[in-house]
Amino acid sequence: MPDVFLLALLVVAVAIGWWLGRREGKRGARTAAPPALARDYFVGLNYLLNDQQDKAIETFIGALEVNSETIETHLALGNLFRTRGEADRALKIHQNLLARPTLTPGQSDRVQLELSRDFLTLGLLDRAERLLHTLLRDSQDDALRDTARRLLADLLEREGEWQAALDVATPRLVRQHEDIRRAAAHWLCELAEQERHTASPVLARRHLRQALATDPACVRANLVLAAMEHDTGHYLAAIRCLRRIPDQDPAFTPVMLAPLVQAYRLLNDDPGLIQCLQELHAQAPGTGVTLQLAEALRHYHGHDREAQALVIEQLDHAPSLSAVHYLLTLYQHSSDEQAAHLALVQRHTQTLVKALPHYRCRRCGFAGERLHWQCPRCRSWGTTQPIAGVEDG
Repeated sequence: MPDVFLLALLVVAVAIGWWLGRREGKRGARTAAPPALARDYFVGLNYLLNDQQDKAIETFIGALEVNSETIETHLALGNLFRTRGEADRALKIHQNLLARPTLTPGQSDRVQLELSRDFLTLGLLDRAERLLHTLLRDSQDDALRDTARRLLADLLEREGEWQAALDVATPRLVRQHEDIRRAAAHWLCELAEQERHTASPVLARRHLRQALATDPACVRANLVLAAMEHDTGHYLAAIRCLRRIPDQDPAFTPVMLAPLVQAYRLLNDDPGLIQCLQELHAQAPGTGVTLQLAEALRHYHGHDREAQALVIEQLDHAPSLSAVHYLLTLYQHSSDEQAAHLALVQRHTQTLVKALPHYRCRRCGFAGERLHWQCPRCRSWGTTQPIAGVEDG
């Protein structure tokens, strides 16, 4: 980050030098003495070369007059402050710019956009929201209005104002940006979750269908639909919702296994469960599906032979600590002579399995034991997935 900041500061210094050269070229050589502005510029460069970045910035700011030719440089300096975590100093620069009566409408809009970013960084969400609404209403720049719309949608998301965020993002941003489209589907799911728990199931289902229409790959929508069907005793309908998930994203197959098994068990349909798991195993042969199928076979047939063979085959194909742990459980049931030793090893594998993360964000790498629909680190929606392979739980 310091290298990036230094590079940006050098760019600003070059911009100031270019402006000085242009200014002096227009003025002409009317005096042999160097102007104060040029002296300040070279003093700032000296601070920069001596790694005194704060003093360099202060000198550059003091040297620059605010006019149409230096607006870009002032904006760049403000962004530098905000990038290095000094949003309060960026705010002062942008407020000083906005107070200038010589700004064109386009320049004023740009300064207001940067001010809204400063307010967001400082947590002054109400001020940022007012500025962004003003830009959406008054600006004639479509690109700037789209940026303001994205910032406003992000702000409303932070506040949990799901419907308001949807109103801002739909349809323009949802149509243009995949990440906004994915986020909008989750906002609809958030609304559905609220309505589901406030006795508004019809509205909840409507929002879940909208979520799937917005993002057909939204696994969460089918999981919530399945839970609603389960709550009303419609177990076959819940199974149908869950069976759609591997087609949406095979990586989420482990997430739907527990409610799927529960629905079949409530229907007292072990053969149906085994057939369903066999189909899933053929479609996406992961450790989670294999272990559920092994347990279903053991439960249905009353012995461990098929389950053991299935798990051993899976371990040969894809090593997994959780599969080793399950296999030890089966061996413990079938061997009284070695039961104590196997129990000891099983306790250790169980401890290791519990210590491993089960989910990871494919964007920033954040890992944890719980499935977060919105990553706590990078705040991306729908990017956290079950971990496959050795860490598969």
